[in-house]
Amino acid sequence: MKLSEITDRLGGVLDGGGDIEITAVAGLGEAGPGDISFLSNPKYSAQVATTKASAVIVPIDWDRPAKSTLVRVENPDQVFAQAAELFYEELPKPAEGIHPSAVVSESAQLGEGVSIGANCTIEEGVVIGANTVVSPNCHIGYKTVIGSDSFLYPLVSTREFSEIGDRVIIHNGSVVGSDGFGYAVQEDGSRTKIPQIGKVVIEDDVEIGANVAIDRARFGKTRIGKGTKIDNLVQIAHNVVIGEDSVLCGQSGISGSTTVGARVIMAGQSGLAGHLEVGDGAIIGAQAGVMKDVSAKDFVIGSPAMPHLQFKKMVANTILLPKLKERIKQLEARLEQSANRP
Repeated sequence: MKLSEITDRLGGVLDGGGDIEITAVAGLGEAGPGDISFLSNPKYSAQVATTKASAVIVPIDWDRPAKSTLVRVENPDQVFAQAAELFYEELPKPAEGIHPSAVVSESAQLGEGVSIGANCTIEEGVVIGANTVVSPNCHIGYKTVIGSDSFLYPLVSTREFSEIGDRVIIHNGSVVGSDGFGYAVQEDGSRTKIPQIGKVVIEDDVEIGANVAIDRARFGKTRIGKGTKIDNLVQIAHNVVIGEDSVLCGQSGISGSTTVGARVIMAGQSGLAGHLEVGDGAIIGAQAGVMKDVSAKDFVIGSPAMPHLQFKKMVANTILLPKLKERIKQLEARLEQSANRP
């Protein structure tokens, strides 16, 4: 595809020749002739001058040297994602209908255009909306409801009474509706299981990564709000409520009965204790351990979590400790010398 054609589609401003043939997308470091790359993080600015890419998508005000032809845009990250779609090879659409090896209850209701893959189990009372794909080796539990145009990758399990909306994507190995972690402690110290009789509700346009566990509520609902995106290996406990358009990055976790607002970001390996409230637009930094409520639009980090500016000051002071230790050692020596003088 000619670079000029790509630029027309993306709405950028071409800075150089448009007759270059572009065949793929790549990062600045690994790109070669025929590739188009991009710069969105200033950390990699120096690579624009050294990359072997034929073209680079840069901010509109880019004013540094470059060997490649430039495409100037307002948002390089977003535009590069659109460029990548131009070169993405679409996978074959799964065949409509039920694979002969699948086990589907007679009471299940399947919408028009539904695809049920090999070795799937669809239990009694399940309802699946039009054009939804259930890939091979999935298990859809008793009276689960799945909306239209959703896509479940292989080895997804949904437990009984789960509710999944329209255009939901669930990646390999994730479990929706597993038992919440609830036990009663007896007088002798043993623990007996507390029945988990609630459900999970996943609203429209949610995407759930691989090997995510979302526990059903002890009673009531565990709820994932519309448009929320969940990375791989995330744990969401019973009775958690997550607002719309939030983002949970890899290996983050939320303890039971915590409420997370809309447009919240939880960075990798961050964790929330139980029965907390996190306000709309809050940011939980990587590896933060949150043990108390977080107000709307706050940015916390550290363990225990604290405001990010306070955390940065603490780290800066910690770095100074060796110098302070040496300084104290020198002062003690001077005091000792003064004390020994006649």
